[in-house]
Amino acid sequence: MGIEKSPWRADFPLLAANPEIAFLDSAATAQRPVCVLDAQRRFYETMNANPLRGLYSLSVEATAAIAAVRAQVADLIGAPDARDVVFTRNTSESLNLVAKSFSPCVLTPGDEVAITIMEHHSNLIPWQEACRAAGARLVYLYPKKDGTLADAEIAEKIGPRTRIVSAAHVSNVMGCELPIRHLADAAHAVGAVMVVDAAQSVPHLRVDVNELGADFLAFSGHKALGPMGVGVLWGKRELLEQMPPMLTGGEMIDSVREQDATWAPVPEKFEAGTQDAAGIYATGAALAYLTKAVGIDAVAEREAALVSYAWERLEGLGFVELIGPADPARHHGVISFNVRGVHPHDVASILDASGVCIRAGHHCAQPLLAWLGVENLACCRASLAFYNEKSDVDRLVDGLSQVWGIFNGSD
Repeated sequence: MGIEKSPWRADFPLLAANPEIAFLDSAATAQRPVCVLDAQRRFYETMNANPLRGLYSLSVEATAAIAAVRAQVADLIGAPDARDVVFTRNTSESLNLVAKSFSPCVLTPGDEVAITIMEHHSNLIPWQEACRAAGARLVYLYPKKDGTLADAEIAEKIGPRTRIVSAAHVSNVMGCELPIRHLADAAHAVGAVMVVDAAQSVPHLRVDVNELGADFLAFSGHKALGPMGVGVLWGKRELLEQMPPMLTGGEMIDSVREQDATWAPVPEKFEAGTQDAAGIYATGAALAYLTKAVGIDAVAEREAALVSYAWERLEGLGFVELIGPADPARHHGVISFNVRGVHPHDVASILDASGVCIRAGHHCAQPLLAWLGVENLACCRASLAFYNEKSDVDRLVDGLSQVWGIFNGSD
């Protein structure tokens, strides 16, 4: 498949209506195909009722629709039981749920939680707080500069005091895939559990909780073509049943008395209040489009070709400093870089004037950028998706040449 034109680009109204935009920020949030927008509207037009709270037909239909998406998510990630899929607002809330509700079940003073220095703040700050509350220690695994985690580092940092290991499947800055199965095996060997932040992997490659050895896995719908405001937490049933709810109130109870209450079974125990039912329904449409209309293998193949082309072109710019693995095949849609001597915010602003949309800043990964020695704790990030085309990359490269010329004069 060539990268000149994307056969799916016309399915995305924002991109179709604005051909002058080169959208290169899909790692932050993806564009939505028309089928997802239609699904969200269809929910409100045809089954607008509160799921689980009515015996009339509209509510029953809404309940069945949400159950179908739960089963769809389970199938997507290889989960054996759809009832182990919990809907949240986003990956951050899912990881906070594990940190706040599961950590107290296993962490005691002197215990350890192991994460990598490559983590997004959403998979870092919750563990700082959990360790602080329990008197436990947060231990960091440090990769080589190309993002590779050495076996010796894993063996040294995951030990008898480790109770939880949490890591991103794909780094949102380095773009590389972490050895989750190796980390999970090391965790399980010492009786610890493995938590996986799959926010940057579910939209780009096949994910199977059993193959990964995950005990918990989290991702966001909005990075996988769905609406904002819907997240997923999957966990092994025996672990979910140990956990108290993080939020309490309506729907998450079985019975309530004046002085106490009994929680509903999993997953309702963790889904207090009215969920974003229309968003969940539309997320189902997004996942169907991603896996059936496009196909996750086609996504991976096309994005690999786009990244390879972008890496080659950026490497040819002597003033661009690339971050992460030197092999573009290890970058799952993400290329981070800086323009020598120019602040990333200036780069992004100038590119925006030409309709090129990239991310600039610390990417919620300040400890990683500090460890890498990145100036100003900031860098540029171009993140590609299957709806991007060769011209998007060319416009990025042309825009960067313009940035260099503005600050350094034309040759």
